[in-house]
Amino acid sequence: MKELIGTGVALVTPFRDDLSVDHDALRNIVNFNIENGTNYLVIMGTTGESVTVSKSEKQQITKTISETNNQRVPLVLGIGGNNTAEVINEIKNTDLTNITAILSVAPYYSKPTQEGLYHHFKAVSEASPIPIILYNVPGRTSKNMLPETTLCLAKDFKNIVAVKEAGNNQQQYLKLLKNKPEDFLIISGDDDLALGVVLAGGAGVISVLGQAFPKDFSRMIQLGLQGKAKEAYKLHFKLMDITSMIFEENNPAGIKAVFNGLGLCSDTVRLPLVKASENLKARINSYISNYKS
Repeated sequence: MKELIGTGVALVTPFRDDLSVDHDALRNIVNFNIENGTNYLVIMGTTGESVTVSKSEKQQITKTISETNNQRVPLVLGIGGNNTAEVINEIKNTDLTNITAILSVAPYYSKPTQEGLYHHFKAVSEASPIPIILYNVPGRTSKNMLPETTLCLAKDFKNIVAVKEAGNNQQQYLKLLKNKPEDFLIISGDDDLALGVVLAGGAGVISVLGQAFPKDFSRMIQLGLQGKAKEAYKLHFKLMDITSMIFEENNPAGIKAVFNGLGLCSDTVRLPLVKASENLKARINSYISNYKS
């Protein structure tokens, strides 16, 4: 799917101090990204604090993003979980009119076998009327979906079109790239490895950092897709310190601290997450003040 090549960003959900959703800030972030080169937007992923957002809030957030986007770039919606029946129910009862694909995380907490993962995504595939991006993030799910399982799903189900691989494992990326079906997309879910993955044949990234520095981050990925490694790595090195900083404590507290420093939204997060520490915020603000676009 050409729509999913390049830089996607996993949008934050901005909150006001009273913990309500700040839809004005969300609109500003959407426009900021589209105007600065982001290729597609991901709604209600991990970075969007989807586990502490209610069903009605999720619907309103999706509506705000869709209306602000106004069909300018593709939209990907996160629908996943560890209850297969509930994931299917949500897919069937969600208006997917303006959604290009579903991002579906591997089941967490339950720690299914590889066969269990296969049958979970088989059921999701059969229920979905639109393409699916698998999401493997073992640091959060406590279970790694092995390349063999991902590749079986890619070969067996036509509407499973990509994987967001976020295991921070270079060898696993290379196995996927080496053995994938021709049209199946390997998308990096690791900001620090994204350029290397693209240069090895990956389709791009679903980024956390990219939404705060969309011009440089998107340019880096485009240069990588063009095989211009030397130019791309200049941008990678420019962004390397802030990439590390935003994941030091928790995501999305780090990226929200960046947005707060940029004046785009508050750094408020919902419990059990807490704001970035004062030390981390000071270093982030120092980076921003010295940053030259």
